[in-house]
Amino acid sequence: MQSDPKKLVEKNRNLTHSELMKVVSHVQREQGDWILHSLMVEGCDVPFKFKRKGNYQSLKGARVNMTYYSEQETVAGMNFEVMKVVRIKRG
Repeated sequence: MQSDPKKLVEKNRNLTHSELMKVVSHVQREQGDWILHSLMVEGCDVPFKFKRKGNYQSLKGARVNMTYYSEQETVAGMNFEVMKVVRIKRG
């Protein structure tokens, strides 16, 4: 997997790269063998989600650079927009 966000976005036009987004909420919870991370960022009312094998130090209040794409998730029969994160780094 490539780690350069410009190359990732060039290869897949559905990806968006944003820098220095301020995290206002970071929740981590187990989902099988994975840890599901949900972030809310300042100025956006859509959650950003990603899975990792382990817990992270809380990102609340941190600035992050993320590469992500929009996806629909169905919960209790209702569709919600979420952002699936493919790359995240502290800013």
